[in-house]
Amino acid sequence: MSTIAEIVGQRIRNFRTQRKWSQEKLAEKADLHPSYIGQIERAEKNATVESMEKISIALEIPMARLFQNLGGKVSDYTDYPFLCNELIASHPKEEQKLLYEILCQIEQYKLN
Repeated sequence: MSTIAEIVGQRIRNFRTQRKWSQEKLAEKADLHPSYIGQIERAEKNATVESMEKISIALEIPMARLFQNLGGKVSDYTDYPFLCNELIASHPKEEQKLLYEILCQIEQYKLN
């Protein structure tokens, strides 16, 4: 089981790479040091609440998105599109395309 810091760090990396930003660009936008961004993404450091707020503002996402569904329980209000996006974004580009194609095939199968 991944730690909260690992999950949140991966989410930050996913949101950053979706924007095609380097760690340096995110650091500049968040007014943080680039090495600190890397340490947070690798779960080497626990970010402060203030730093997490700066990162979420820079990424233009609600801070809650970084901490969503950390308990591991699936509820009736689970944000499945978010979870699917998170799953796909956590893979390399080549695999992302393959996962997308699999979803398209499933959707096509349902229509037939």
